[in-house]
Order: sequence, then C-alpha cells, then structure tokens
Amino acid sequence: MSGDTSSKSVAQHTAFYSLFTDFDIYLLKAGRHYRLYEKLGAHQATHQGKTGTYFAVWAPNAKSVSVIGNFNGWQKQQHILYPRWDESGIWEGFHENITTGELYKYAILTQDGQWLEKADPFAFYCETPPRTASIIWPVDGYKWNDEDWMNRRKEKKWHKQPVSVYEVHLGSWRRVPAEGNRPLTYRELAIELVNYVKEMGFTHVEFMPVMEHPFYGSWGYQTTGYYAPTSRYGSPQDFMHLIDSLHQAGIGVILDWVPSHYPGDEHGLFRFDGTHLYEHADPRKGFHPDWKSYIFNYGRNEVRSFLISSALFWLDKYHVDALRVDAVASMLYLDYSRKEGEWIPNWYGGRENLEAISFLKEFNEAVYGQYPDVFTVAEESTAWPGVSKPTYQGGLGFGQKWMMGWMHDTLQYFKRDPIYRSYHQDEITFSLVYAFTENFMLPLSHDEVVYGKGSLLSRMPGDEWRKFANLRLLFAYMFSHPGTKLLFMGGEFAQSAEWNHDQSLDWHLLQWDYHQGIQRLIVELNRLYRSERALFICQFEPAGFEWVDYSDRQNCVIAYRRKSDQPNELIQVICNFTPEVRYSYRIGVPFNGQWQEVFNSDDKIYGGSGVRNEGRLIAEEIPCHGSAYSITLTLPPLAAIYLKNIQEPETGHNSN
Repeated sequence: MSGDTSSKSVAQHTAFYSLFTDFDIYLLKAGRHYRLYEKLGAHQATHQGKTGTYFAVWAPNAKSVSVIGNFNGWQKQQHILYPRWDESGIWEGFHENITTGELYKYAILTQDGQWLEKADPFAFYCETPPRTASIIWPVDGYKWNDEDWMNRRKEKKWHKQPVSVYEVHLGSWRRVPAEGNRPLTYRELAIELVNYVKEMGFTHVEFMPVMEHPFYGSWGYQTTGYYAPTSRYGSPQDFMHLIDSLHQAGIGVILDWVPSHYPGDEHGLFRFDGTHLYEHADPRKGFHPDWKSYIFNYGRNEVRSFLISSALFWLDKYHVDALRVDAVASMLYLDYSRKEGEWIPNWYGGRENLEAISFLKEFNEAVYGQYPDVFTVAEESTAWPGVSKPTYQGGLGFGQKWMMGWMHDTLQYFKRDPIYRSYHQDEITFSLVYAFTENFMLPLSHDEVVYGKGSLLSRMPGDEWRKFANLRLLFAYMFSHPGTKLLFMGGEFAQSAEWNHDQSLDWHLLQWDYHQGIQRLIVELNRLYRSERALFICQFEPAGFEWVDYSDRQNCVIAYRRKSDQPNELIQVICNFTPEVRYSYRIGVPFNGQWQEVFNSDDKIYGGSGVRNEGRLIAEEIPCHGSAYSITLTLPPLAAIYLKNIQEPETGHNSN
C-alpha cells in the first residue's frame, strides 16, 4: 500500500489509537468478523485525556484517505487517516473535538488521482436524502423496556407459534395532510401504528427496508446505509422506541434486509476506493440487469463480514425478531435475468452461484448461532430445494420461505369468474402437493398491489358485493391454509386503489360498511389463528392437514381439516367458490358428536348475506368422504366456514 501517507503509517502516528486487535484483523480477513460495526466506522472515544472520534474505513486500494465534514470546512488535508501496517486495507485515526452530530464523509484519493467523497458504510445515522453525508451518532445508551418480550421470546419456539404479519411501508401507512402530507415519525408510529396493529390482532409487523436509501421510490430496496435506519422519520433512538413500543404491546418486528444488490450512487459502496471493492469487476457477475444495481462479491471475505455484521447489528442493537431476505433467487443463480453469454458459469459449469450459496448458509448459521430465538425468511421464487432446511441437512438454513407459488396460483384462481372456476380447481388445490416441503409463509405482499396489478379488491371478479365476498373468501382460505401469514397494509380494509408510496392509505374508505366488514373479518381471523392450536401448532407438518374433499369441481367446493398435535383438536374448513348457496350439502367428519360453525365469512357483520348454519350440527352415522360420520350443511355463497367439534367424541370411531 503506497501513497501520500505511506511514509507515516498509523503505527508511527503520534496520536495512534485503534480499536482493532490482531484477532480482529484475522477474523476480518477470514470473513468471520460478525461484529465489524464495533470497529469500523466512527466511534467516539477518549485518547490521551482528549475526547474525539476514532475513524476507520476499509479502502485497500486507496492512495490517501481523510475525513471531511462541517468541522473542517470539507477540506481534504486536515483530518488524515493512516493505513495499518498489517495489509488489512484499513485506514484509521483518532481526531479530537469531533463529537456527536457532526456531518462527515471520507475523501478517498484513488490510484489514478481521482478524489471520491464517500459516505461511511458503517455509519449509524445519515443525513436525510437527498443529502448524503454520514452523521456521528451513538447507538448505545437507549433504555429498553422490552425485557418481558425478550425473555418470552427465548422461551418460545417460533415455529410452534402463530405468525400473522402486517407488512408496512413506513412512509405511506398514514400521513398528516395538515402538514404538507408528511409521513408519520417513528415516535408517532410508536403510538398510532402500535395501537392499530394490536387492535387488528397481528402478531408481527414487517417493515419494508428502513435502512437508509437515497431514492425514496425504491421503497428501501436500493440500500446505501446498511447500519442506519432512514432519517426520514427520526433518529436511531426514535426507531428503537418504535420497536420497543411494539414489543411492549406483544408485537414482533421483522425487517426487510437486502444483501442481494445496492445502487451505484456516487456516495455509496460502488467503486468505493476507486476499484470494484464490494462488487464484482466483471458486469456478468457484478451488475444486476433488472434493477440497474450492483451485486456483492460474496467470495470476498471482507464483504461477507460487512454483510453478516449488518444482519447481526439489527438483532444486537435494535432487538429485531426476524430478518426477511429480499431477492434470494437473484443471488442463487448466476444466469438470473440474463441471456446466454451474459453470465459466467461456476467452477463446475453450472448456473448456481456457489459463493452466494455459501454466504447464505453462513449468514443463517451466524444468526441462529447467536440468536436461536429469532427467525429468517427467504423471498425465493424458484423450486430451489431446502431453502428452509438446516444447513446440517444440506439446506440454506432459513427459518421460512415465502410461498410464491401459492400466491400466484391463488390470485390467478380468484380473478376468474366463478362460472369458469370448476375447470381450474387445481389452481386452488395444487399448493397442498408441496406445502410441507418447506416452512412456508403465505404472502399477499406489496408486490401484488403495484405496477398496474391493481389492489386485491380490484382483482376480484363481479359486482361490488361479489368483489367483497371473494376477498373475504380469499382471506378465510389463506388463514386456514398451512403456513404463516403475511398481508400488506391496506389489504386488511380492502384498499380499492393500487398502492402509491407517495400518499397515505385510503383510510377514508372505512366510512363504508363493506370496508369495515373486511377489517372486522381480519380481526376475527387473527383471533382464531392465534387461539385455535389446530391452525398453527403443526403448520409446517403434514400431520397438521388432511383433505376431506378436493374433487368437487362441479360445485367448486373444497373441504379440509387443520389438525393439532392432540387427536381430537381440529378445525374443519369448507370453501364454496361460487355465488350459489349449496343447501343440504353433506360433508364427512372424523367422529360423531356435535359440531358448531365457529366462523363464516358470509356473516352480516363482515358485509356478507348472512347465510349461516345456526345452532349445533349433529353428526350422523352416514359414511361420507372416507369418514364413518357426516353432517349436512348449508354452504353460503362465495364463502368459507370453519367447523369445530364441541362435544367429546366417542372413542374408537376416529376414521383416522
């Protein structure tokens, strides 16, 4: 390493101060430094009786590095950093009288004589875009009040718990029209969002990426600040307060995390020291054609340390309960969105990205090794095997995987006019062929209400009544299907317009009965999902599901049972996908006794027509659907009903 400051390394610098030990450097070079944010970046310190800030940045190919900011008039030669002697590529230095709140960047002189001004990749706080400087800011010292939540989290096994997720884009959930239509702050969300999510009965919120991003229209998926919550809504401590408030209300927090790509903004990671440091130099591996962004070099150990440290940072400092990893498919395949000749095969001539696969496994091992009580979720849209299997079983190690096939087939089915549904029954039943090959989460996410797709409500066929009935049926089917649940904000009250990130959700729609009915329906479905063990305790196991009848194409009816780990604890579900009422419909039940309709999506309180099965239903000893007993029902139009046995069955008659 040579350059303007090579004659005076940091070891010789009179104000020498370092947070790095030899072991830190070893871990960094090995790709196993999982707390790198404690060393790199800007850290307030006291040295030789003087207070100031220690700066450290990885820029191995730089000719010179200095810190510029409002404290030195953004002059490049005043606060110089020095290269370490150990060939780690780290430049560091302690400078006094630089304190919390100061703006700064790194001025990097490249080998070809170009000056770059880069934000700190490890900054904990950033200027509000479009401004791009980093801000010296502590992340310690916040007084958390979620001890009860954190202790309970350690005691619970998440895969045996209900997980009903409310996906939120913070900037457009609710706005303040009287103040220029501004978004709510983290502190305001800590009151309004927390109260709302608790009332609705969701178990978790998932925040679309809060990590700092320059382009608001990217929704956070073009990340530049992997250690900084966006300053658009407040400070890091304000964001901690939001998470703290959610935890105190009994609500878990999932963060979207984007290790798949990053933008090419001048102040960001791209060509950080004048070379392709974080990304691959060859665009066939380093440039993403879909998003015009850059792909991390997962084979570079320092990059792996950077990314895994980022993941653990949010668990360490922000008490986050889960990480949802975006665009996993784009990481797994070298030919993702590429034509022949636009990608480079791996060592074995295949299309699999071996470095990314290794990284994802290491990421999951690090997360679960440090935090066995959290979980990770993969947005992975292909049939890659073992995404949610442990790495010791040959899997990628994620806790859950988005069930993209279910989402696509289900919405495809629901948009069909009911008159044609009998010809497409496989679209609504096929998911159960592979439902237990992974630990699936059922997503009705933001991706389904953008880019001209319309809202969920607008995609339902028929007149107003039928649209709402179909939507109620969709949600009732979703909540009774094996797997955890995710619903994007606005879906819970039937937002009628496509999502627009520049404006609030259409809360005014709740003045109308139909929209109120959908909201009440979601509250009840969340209540049932959380209280009925049959709906969640075996949600990832074949033992938790049993078909009653998937072949009644003529009537467009399907029936199935959700079962718990107790033999007589079950919910029987019947879905009628047509607007016709089915009278005297006989359905098999696994044992005798009395049954009761505990949920009906056609109930008038949800905006339905009120066709119900009142009172208790007595099982008859008439064989049906492979069971020794059966009951006759009235199936309401475009609706799902849930049945529950309310009397201890006779022994010896269980058809299973």
